[in-house]
Amino acid sequence: MLDGFARVSAAVPPCAIADVATNAQATLELWRRADAQGDALVIFPELGLSGYTVRDLFLDQHLIDTCATALVALAAEGATLRPLAVVGLPLRVGGALYNVAAALQGGRVLGLVPKAYLPNYREFEETRWFRPGVEVKAGSTARVGGEDVPFGTDLLFAAADQPDLVVGLEICEDYWVHVPPSVFQVSAGATVCCNLSASNFTIGKAELRRLLGRSASDRGKCAYLYVAAGPGESSTDLAFDADAFVCENGALLVESRRFARDPQLVTTDIDLETLQRERLSTNTFGDCSSVHARPFRRVPFTAGRARGPLRREITPHPFLPRDPATLATRCWEMFEIQSNALATRMKALGKPKLVLGVSGGLDSTAAALVATQALVLAGQPASDLLCVTLPGLGTTPGTRTNAERLSHALGAHFREISIADESRLVLHAMGHPAADGVDTVEALVERLRREPALGDVSVENVQARLRTLLLMSIANREGGMLVGTGDLSEKALGWSTYAGDHISMYDVNAGVPKTLLQFVIRWVANERAATWAERDPGALRETLFAILDTPISPELLPADIDGRIAQLTEEAIGPYELHDFFLFHFVRRGTRPRRILDLAFIAFGGAGPPEAQRYPADALRRWLTVFLWRFFRNQFKRSCTADGPKVGTVALSPRGDWRMPSDAIARSWLAEVAAWVAPEDEAPGSV
Repeated sequence: MLDGFARVSAAVPPCAIADVATNAQATLELWRRADAQGDALVIFPELGLSGYTVRDLFLDQHLIDTCATALVALAAEGATLRPLAVVGLPLRVGGALYNVAAALQGGRVLGLVPKAYLPNYREFEETRWFRPGVEVKAGSTARVGGEDVPFGTDLLFAAADQPDLVVGLEICEDYWVHVPPSVFQVSAGATVCCNLSASNFTIGKAELRRLLGRSASDRGKCAYLYVAAGPGESSTDLAFDADAFVCENGALLVESRRFARDPQLVTTDIDLETLQRERLSTNTFGDCSSVHARPFRRVPFTAGRARGPLRREITPHPFLPRDPATLATRCWEMFEIQSNALATRMKALGKPKLVLGVSGGLDSTAAALVATQALVLAGQPASDLLCVTLPGLGTTPGTRTNAERLSHALGAHFREISIADESRLVLHAMGHPAADGVDTVEALVERLRREPALGDVSVENVQARLRTLLLMSIANREGGMLVGTGDLSEKALGWSTYAGDHISMYDVNAGVPKTLLQFVIRWVANERAATWAERDPGALRETLFAILDTPISPELLPADIDGRIAQLTEEAIGPYELHDFFLFHFVRRGTRPRRILDLAFIAFGGAGPPEAQRYPADALRRWLTVFLWRFFRNQFKRSCTADGPKVGTVALSPRGDWRMPSDAIARSWLAEVAAWVAPEDEAPGSV
């Protein structure tokens, strides 16, 4: 398994009420299964050795003694099992009975954590039998199996061989109080919090459990494991649903089959490295931790290293929610952020007209849609959007037609200004060989077709800068505002011309990655186009889908003799889905290059059969090299980028999320990429 992950499980065994031997055997069997799959940690339900619903039998001396004996025997039988196992039982300490979670490894009971808060309301009556763990003094011990074992709510279990794996334990009601013990555990360094619960089920409770788990893991920058009682608990007055799940940093990773009557292991691999990065980058986590610091004893255990493939999904598209309904909501939110932000800027400037360069490509189309909605919000007519298409040396008829159709469908004012001859004049004035002795645009285009080596960066950038010069001048003439089109992915790669399309008066797409931009356009076509009364929704939808089907290209070099686009952006700089993957993990997660490649190798099927491989290892290495080289080299463009709204968790504004020197050197990052070897043991499937 990859470095920085720890395999954990929530185990749901069947329960036999007051049959301690049967419960211990069921626990042992799942513990062995957890060991076989390489777990570092496995947790079991609250009071699992006795059953939660034995009620007044908790005060029966035989049951108490049997549970204590079974605990020691279970530890001995699992002496060779690697996972730290946490089991629940009633345990007498001195003259009091406690509801405890016992941590077992290496044939020993390593520590005992009592339930801090005992519910005694509605269906609960735990104070009838137990004493609350909050009464236990720090530093206490309990005698178990002839040993004095650390006992109290001041325990954390720290992996000696994996420093970032620190485990905190709480029990059932501790999860539901407004200041749960896990708050202090994460403040003291716990990265994985576990809740051993019995928790009878009532309608809607599963959703509430997950809400609490997601919230705790998000606020605590941790993983949260939850397990409730399995089948077999008494149905006299209550019902139990075998619920178990794991959350991490606000997301639900995996969950059990609720109401299933067979034993279950709910397993995933926790990303400890990302959790630590979240804590480092969120300064208030450290501030809050210092305010709420409490002393904890750290009990060491051994985590080991899991074998086989990673037991969690690595999505190839981290900016795209998997659920279609969630994706639609994200598109709506993003579009509203963009259009409302632009409308706010317009209000500050006195409701100016909007000037936009439209190319028939994705970025300018998205900007045109945002501008249209902003005009609706501002109460301005559609004609206050001036769409200007500026065909140059490489513009194809298809994209030019799409640009005009889009403008008319939106009810915008449309204008065409060719920059081809101006480009020729500038190239001639600067002494560029492509324009030497060339008197017409047609002759220039033909020379560039015959001698493609002449189509260098200056030929491309002359056109981009002329477009910006004209658009800025038109905005001045109209008393308007030039709306920028460049997206987040292009800003990361520096795929823009400095003092050309790099600059605008407001950059509406600055926070939107390319892979998500297409879905926003599709959402507008399906959900918003029909609401714009002044527009032609049918023509608009048809045009938008035609634009979505157009290859991504800057169209700065002439098309071939058959009119096909000569420049395909993704052939030049690499697939945007890869670059967005790299961008998310590099900027949002702070992931080192070797790990980015490991994750990409899994996400894009590199370890699978040839037919499943989207990108082989060499392609991943090549394109991450391009990404890092361009990201470092082009920081100077981002350092003076225009204003624009942040819409997601990744942003590159120098005034907000990303501050980086323009002369930072990428050498060591690139060296790590060059040295990367694809992981051989990460084949897909289950162990």
